[in-house]
Amino acid sequence: MATMTISYDGHSKVAQNVVALIRSLGDVFQISQIDEEKEDREWTAEEEREAFICTSKMNTARWLAENKI
Repeated sequence: MATMTISYDGHSKVAQNVVALIRSLGDVFQISQIDEEKEDREWTAEEEREAFICTSKMNTARWLAENKI
């Protein structure tokens, strides 16, 4: 299973039609809405730790690639 987040202009007719099409394919896509207020919450210690580790791995990989180590 893959997850995709879509942000769109709710006033755009094209965007509304695309979202309606995706919603009509309910047997293919599982749709859940994110409460934007929840997205502004503080991270837990575990989430912060995971984000730090992920960022550190990405930075190390870039550094190794740039320096051909």
